[in-house]
Amino acid sequence: MVPGTALGVLVGDLAYTWLAVRLMRRTGREDVTAMPFGIDTPTLFAMVFGVLGPVMVATADPVLAWKVGMATTVAIGLVKVGLAFGGDWARRAVPRAALLGSIAGVAILLIAFLPTLKILRDPLVGLVALGVMLLALFGRVRMPFGLPGAFAAAAAGTAIFWLRAWLDAGPRAALAIGTPRLAVPWPTLAWLDALPATLPYLAVALPFALVTIIGGIDNTESAAAAGDEYRARDILFTEAAATILTGLCGGVIQNTPYIGHPAYKAMGARAGYTLATGVVIGAGAALGALSVLVSVLPEAAIAPILVFIGLEITAQGFQASPPRHGAAVALAFVPVAAAVVLIETAGLLAALGASPASLTGEAALAHQTLRVLGNGFILTALLWGWTLVAIIERRLGVAGALCAFASLVTLFGVIHSPLADGALFWPWAAPAALPQRLAGAYGAVAAICWLAAWGAPRPSERISA
Repeated sequence: MVPGTALGVLVGDLAYTWLAVRLMRRTGREDVTAMPFGIDTPTLFAMVFGVLGPVMVATADPVLAWKVGMATTVAIGLVKVGLAFGGDWARRAVPRAALLGSIAGVAILLIAFLPTLKILRDPLVGLVALGVMLLALFGRVRMPFGLPGAFAAAAAGTAIFWLRAWLDAGPRAALAIGTPRLAVPWPTLAWLDALPATLPYLAVALPFALVTIIGGIDNTESAAAAGDEYRARDILFTEAAATILTGLCGGVIQNTPYIGHPAYKAMGARAGYTLATGVVIGAGAALGALSVLVSVLPEAAIAPILVFIGLEITAQGFQASPPRHGAAVALAFVPVAAAVVLIETAGLLAALGASPASLTGEAALAHQTLRVLGNGFILTALLWGWTLVAIIERRLGVAGALCAFASLVTLFGVIHSPLADGALFWPWAAPAALPQRLAGAYGAVAAICWLAAWGAPRPSERISA
């Protein structure tokens, strides 16, 4: 599974490197930065807990679980191929505040906030690395020997970590390195005989295809705001093809462009860093050497890089959008906040030996509300931000249409699914009454917007008034 997944990362990174070189040649600029690329972390959790785990529990057959994971990944890739061709239209139709606001919420709350917790768990390592990072990249302080700021920060934190371990002056640290061996990923059709067993799990997995496509469109707009104008179709088709290749070669996690292009650009990355990333990840996974990196580099020393990326993307969301759309950018953060609280709540409940099902009364209601707001948070953030932009611009008919669309997709669980795994369902077989109530509320807001649009004065009437 690991080499197959890493092969998708390698191929995607090579393609993004080529796209950056092509853009460099077309524009004559030397400062073009390639789009970052890797595995999609939310899908990892969805596959583990929504596909692989349930198949294993139901059948006790690890090979079947692996085949179902492969088939699901291939299906996700095929769906993304079809969605990729609408990427450029979506960039033109959706306002920048909605596109950048949805990924800014992910950036500050998932990419920056959660790593900050890792920093504070080991402050001597984490805060020192973070301080070096901020001095180098925001304060423009030159690092010794001209080292890049991110490298200097990670090196400083790692040095403190292992020096402390050598002096036995802190938490114990040990290298846990496995035995390297060659595992070359090859295409296989072994998953075909698992297709009947795969069908029930597509409702869990396919929403994540839509989420990464939206994320890819957002990231393309983010790169454009930073000065690198890529074609959304090229970016999205690459991630779709890499995902299909991943599934065909044994991988079980889809690929996606990463949030962080302007931050990588600020750190000095250009067209070649994705080439280096792809080779290290692809070769490291095939040789079993990635465990060495994971073992040597402490989390607290690497987390500041993610904090910087989160800060840079969040700042871009506000700076690259019209000032009057700032509230729309901020509104897009709200569904992401629910997803973060859900993540942390799940960890706390597990530590207490409890589960969401054991909650009662107000606690159960609060958790259900968080789940409904957090499931499908990327699309929810996009729709909320876009709707508010439409209201600000007095395009009330558009706002009503967006609310009507939100009402429709809520009925199927594309957003606001009450299920723990965020799975889809048919409107007549909803697992709870809340989706219908939410859909009705969205419908009511749509009607109000349309009534307001019908009664609003026309532009010529406002001018004469």
